[in-house]
Amino acid sequence: MHQFINLKTSRELTLMREAGRISAQALKLAGAAVKPGISTFEIDKIVHDYIISQGAKPSFKGYDGFPASSCISINDEVIHGIPSRKRIIKNGDIVSIDLGACYNGYHGDNAATFAAGEISPEARRLMDVTEKALFEGISKVSSGGRIGDISAAIEGYTTAHGYSVVRKFVGHGVGAGLHESPEIPNFGKPGRGARLGAGMTLAIEPMVNAGGADVYIMNDGWTVKTADGSLSAHFEHTVALTDSGRVILTKT
Repeated sequence: MHQFINLKTSRELTLMREAGRISAQALKLAGAAVKPGISTFEIDKIVHDYIISQGAKPSFKGYDGFPASSCISINDEVIHGIPSRKRIIKNGDIVSIDLGACYNGYHGDNAATFAAGEISPEARRLMDVTEKALFEGISKVSSGGRIGDISAAIEGYTTAHGYSVVRKFVGHGVGAGLHESPEIPNFGKPGRGARLGAGMTLAIEPMVNAGGADVYIMNDGWTVKTADGSLSAHFEHTVALTDSGRVILTKT
């Protein structure tokens, strides 16, 4: 099956740079707010208000009916946690925040996992390995390469450290659509998949579990948890491949 990949013009890339800047700054503000005692609703409000203040729209709000501006997932929650006034962050929690901003019709998408107070060495290691796996994947974004090169780099780094990559959810192209082709699994073989070329804009996002790879969706229809209750971390950047090489659009 051939995936149609939407290559961006220089005008579109300019808009995506701004969408990426707003997304990155919103994530930075959200991360700075992660402390014991704050509710996930309060963090989501910070995200929402900042994105609106920049003349953009929260990409996630209303997407397939999602009720908030960010996904906030704690500990054994992998992705898609729904912010709530009742959900209070505790000391020792690890908090994954995923958000996007839509600027003049183009999306930025990024995520990171943050520590609340004092976290365990195990949790810190999981976060560090997941973030490093993201950059291992990004390092494979080059013209003439393949999507599988990114996937294999992420999987190789993660499994070498004794962790599992989530297989049920994957990275993706991003642009005028929040989710575009191609899919970017966090597992695979180098030299396979779509060929990489200038104009591609990719949301690369390892989701890494301390235990097994299996996950399930909770009764709310959104929140994804690890099947074995192990901790999970999530890091994501939007990356553009241009004529002069790769650029991380969501870097602060």
